[in-house]
Amino acid sequence: MKLHGIAASDGVAIGKVFLFEKTEVEINKDKITAEQVDTEITKISDAINSYVEELQNRETTSEAAQEVTAAHIELASDPALIDSTSDKIKNQLINVELALESTIDEMVMVFEMMDDAYLKERAADYRDIGQNIMYKLKGIVPKTLSSLDDDYIVISDELTPTDTSTMDKDHVLGFAMNLGGKTSHSSIIAQTLGIPAVVGMKDITENVENGEFIILDAIEGVIIKNPDEATVKAYEEKFEIMKRTKELTEKYKFEDAVTKDGKDIEVVCNIGGISDLVSGLEEGAEGVGLFRTEFLYMESNDFPEEEKQFSVYKEAAEKLEGKPLIIRTLDIGGDKGLNYFEFPKEENPFLGWRALRVQFDKTDILRTQLRAILRASTFGNVKILLPMIISVNEIKKIQELLEVYKEELKLEGIEYDENIEVGIMIETPASVFMARDLIKYCDFFSIGTNDLTQYILAVDRGNEKISHLYDYFNPAVLRAIKEVIAASHEAGKWTGMCGSMSSDSLATYLLLGMGLDEFSAVGAKVGTIKSIINNVTLEDAKKFADEVLELDNVEEIRNLLKAKSNEFKL
Repeated sequence: MKLHGIAASDGVAIGKVFLFEKTEVEINKDKITAEQVDTEITKISDAINSYVEELQNRETTSEAAQEVTAAHIELASDPALIDSTSDKIKNQLINVELALESTIDEMVMVFEMMDDAYLKERAADYRDIGQNIMYKLKGIVPKTLSSLDDDYIVISDELTPTDTSTMDKDHVLGFAMNLGGKTSHSSIIAQTLGIPAVVGMKDITENVENGEFIILDAIEGVIIKNPDEATVKAYEEKFEIMKRTKELTEKYKFEDAVTKDGKDIEVVCNIGGISDLVSGLEEGAEGVGLFRTEFLYMESNDFPEEEKQFSVYKEAAEKLEGKPLIIRTLDIGGDKGLNYFEFPKEENPFLGWRALRVQFDKTDILRTQLRAILRASTFGNVKILLPMIISVNEIKKIQELLEVYKEELKLEGIEYDENIEVGIMIETPASVFMARDLIKYCDFFSIGTNDLTQYILAVDRGNEKISHLYDYFNPAVLRAIKEVIAASHEAGKWTGMCGSMSSDSLATYLLLGMGLDEFSAVGAKVGTIKSIINNVTLEDAKKFADEVLELDNVEEIRNLLKAKSNEFKL
C-alpha cells in the first residue's frame, strides 16, 4: 500500500515507525476583570522572556538550525507580538492564553492566505513560537525528539522547526508529516542534515502504527506500508544508487560550476533571510541570486526602518565575503499582504497594484529600502533587482531616484557603491517582448519563471481545476526564456533565473544549452546542479536545447528531458 505526499528532502529510509504526538494544551477561555489586566500582561511578558532565554541556550543540530533559532528569537522578541496580545487583554478583557492564541492565529492567517509557497510556509514558524510560549504560560514541558532509544522513521501531524532543530539526528532515519511544504524551515533543516522527508501527507498519522515496518521514499514522495521482500530489496538497491549519487553531489557542491569545455556558470541560492543564506552556503552556493525582502516586512509591526533593513542586508553581505548578493525590492501585492498596510479590493490582484507599482505611489517606502541597500553595498558585492518591470520608463524612474538617494547619502557622509548594478525581473510577457530595449537601461536580467509561466499561459497556478496546464516546459515559455537570454547576450550582459525552474535538475541541462548564465536555486539543489554542469560540455548542451526548442508540445519535451536526466542518473 502506497501513501502519497510531497518529497521535501531527497532520500530513502527503511525502518520502524515512531509516532510523535505533540503535547496538547487546553486553552483557558475565561474572561478577566479590569483589575486582572496588569497581571495577565506580566504573564505574557515573562513567558516570552523565558522562551527567548531557552532559545538562546538551545543546542541545535546544524548551523542552519542555529539560524532558524536566531530567526525565532527575533520573531518572539518583536514588539508586535507582545503589543497585540496585551491590547487584546486590555480591550477585550480576555485572559493571556486566549489573547496569545488569537494573536498567533492572526499572524498565521496572514501567511496561510498567500499563494507564494515560501512565504506560506512561514506560518509554521509563528505556530511554533506561539505553541512554545503557551507551554511557558501553562508550565508544561513538551515532548521532544532529542533522545530516541533506537533508529526510527518519525511520523507526525506536524514537526515544527523546534522539533527538527533539536531532533536526535543519529536515530532519525527520516520523517513524514501530514502538514508542511518543501520550503518550510523543518524541510530546510532536513535538507541540510541529509534526512529524507515527505510532507503534506494529510492523514499519514491515521494510516501507520508505532513500530510498523515501512519504506519512506522521499524521491517520489511516498510511504510504502507492508513492503514485500522484493520491494525491500529493490529499495535497498535504490538506496545504494542514491548513496553514490549523493557522493557525486557532495563531491561537486563546493567546486566551481564549469562545463567540461570550460564555460563558467554561477550557481547561487534564493533566500528569505539569514537562516536561508547559511543553509545555502552549507550546500555550496556561490552567492545569492534572490534575496526576497518581503519576509523582513511581514515579520514587522510596521514598515521596517532604514536602520533595521541596513543591518540585515549588511549582515548578509558580510557573510557572503564578496560573493554576489542580489536584493529584490519589496514585492508585495497579489497574494502577499502586510497586516499593517491595507490593499484595495481588486478583481485581479496579480494584475493589479503590486511590487514597484505600490512603491512608485508610496515613494517613502522605496526610498527607505533603496537607501538601506545602497548603504549595505559597501560591505560586499551587492546588486539591486527590480520586480514587475514592464517598461523602459519604470527603469529610468528608478535610476533617477537612485541618483537622488546617492546624493543624499553623499551629503550625509555615508559611503555606498557608486557603480552598484541594477537588474530587472523578467516575469511578464511585456518584459519578454521589450527585452532588447530594457537591457539597454539595466545591468542584468533575472527570470522569474513562476509568474512568467502564469502570465504567458494565462493559468492561475493556484486554481486546482487548471493547474495541470501550468508547466514551465511549455514551448511558449521555453521560447520566451531563450529570447530573453539572447537579448542580454547581444548587449554583452547576462541572464540568471530565480524561479522554481532553476531548482529543477530536469531543466538544468536544457537551460545550460539555452545560454543561462546563473542558476539561483534552493540550497539543497546546488550540488546536483553543479554535478550536472561539471560533467557535460556546453556544445552538447546547446545541441540538445536546439532539439528541445524544435518540439511543439510539452509532453514530448518532458519525455526528452526525462530520457536525458536518466543518463545523468539524477
